[in-house]
Amino acid sequence: MSQRPQALFALDAANVPQLFPPEVLARLQKSVDMDPDLVARDFTDPRVLDALARTEVLVTGWGCPRIDETVLDAAPRLRAVLHSAGSVKSFATPALRERGVAVSSAAAANALPVAEYTLAMILLAGKDVLAARDRMRAERTSAGWGVIPAIGNYGRRVGVIGASRIGRRVLELLRPFDLRPVLTDPYVDERRAAALGVPLLPLDELLRTSGIVTVHAPETPETHHMIGRRELALMPDGAVLINTARGALVDHDALVAELRTGRLTAILDVTDPEPLPADSPLYDLPGAFVTPHLAGSQGNELARLGLTVAQEAERLLAGDRPAYAVDWAALEREA
Repeated sequence: MSQRPQALFALDAANVPQLFPPEVLARLQKSVDMDPDLVARDFTDPRVLDALARTEVLVTGWGCPRIDETVLDAAPRLRAVLHSAGSVKSFATPALRERGVAVSSAAAANALPVAEYTLAMILLAGKDVLAARDRMRAERTSAGWGVIPAIGNYGRRVGVIGASRIGRRVLELLRPFDLRPVLTDPYVDERRAAALGVPLLPLDELLRTSGIVTVHAPETPETHHMIGRRELALMPDGAVLINTARGALVDHDALVAELRTGRLTAILDVTDPEPLPADSPLYDLPGAFVTPHLAGSQGNELARLGLTVAQEAERLLAGDRPAYAVDWAALEREA
């Protein structure tokens, strides 16, 4: 593109100032010509339809309407969709690929805070920090300084389920620590695992031998309840399960049953259903630490997603390909 292409926002308007604060919006507008006050939430709106006729770049985000053949017919000049969030599954249709529209996603940027959350929870869990805090709160005292057996992060095996963007980033973040990460992923072979610097194990062996297990697989029919009663029973006493992927990957009935025995601990940033109903035992079980789906980009981290879009727009203007193009073949295996 030799001159600034016409662009249009298509997302929940309330998210625009969070994703594109003034400095990020200004950078984006150096590469595209757009009205920041016109935000499409309904592609049948007359003002939006008028803008679509001229639009070459759609800047999308959470709340983007579905982009199907009817929308593409109304946007004959569309050349690129730049998504300021992770997965494009909710709105991207095969018609985009069929018509040669480039689709880019900020999924890699959104993976960073999830991996950081996971790293923090791994380190805290290894020191039994969360349970120790609960004990102190309940007992209003502590034993004082002393050696506590069976805790610590030296040589602890961490099982990573899924070499997704987040899973790979977690492996990178674990490298400086004296932990022993291992990986399971049906789409990764020994050569690829070696490139990631970790042993590749079958799921059952990973579960049997890991003190901490962290889930980073996508939600597909094959992964639904992939961690169920049988799998949880394989985990050693005192093990910790961390899930920041999708709640349905873990059978919550089976998990609650295990947590009630006191044998395992679970750190859940995602649940099934989400949000949890008010009467869920996960709110009260001492072995459950539940957070409200906040591992992904929040607060000032949203600007990083907008910046990724601005950088992609700069590449388009320079005639380059997007750096974070969606892999259509792998889309079904992604979260």
